[in-house]
Amino acid sequence: MLSEATIGKPLPEWQLETIFGDEVPSLADFRGKPFLILIFSLGCPGCLGRAIPYANRIVYEKGDELPVIGIHTNYQAFKYKVSDFEKAREEFYIRFPFFSDYNYDTTFLKYGAGGTPHWLLVDKNSILDYSIFGSEPNNALLRLEYMIGETLLK
Repeated sequence: MLSEATIGKPLPEWQLETIFGDEVPSLADFRGKPFLILIFSLGCPGCLGRAIPYANRIVYEKGDELPVIGIHTNYQAFKYKVSDFEKAREEFYIRFPFFSDYNYDTTFLKYGAGGTPHWLLVDKNSILDYSIFGSEPNNALLRLEYMIGETLLK
């Protein structure tokens, strides 16, 4: 599957499944407000060590103006249990709602993710503003920080 997500175009609807029994939001639930998507995996050291803490910081500092939603992908098709997600939520203080990618990697592929972690920044009109792979503080996260600032000014 080729990426259906293009910078400057509306973000295609995701396909997600609940992990904890809560209702899966749709893109329409975010209309009128920019938001940040973190595509991550519990099996990814960069996700656990840098991306999730960064996303938590965004929730803490900008949560009212920039909600964060997590999409757990699993292109290795390893079956995680709810207890694994509960443990991760507690251990890594995950402060944003997250859901499981349908059929392990459907949304991951649809959004053209380069691996995990992958970030998508969506503006208040559901237009994809930015997409970047990685969690290096002086590269991907620094670039993402600049783009967040620009998106929030729109």
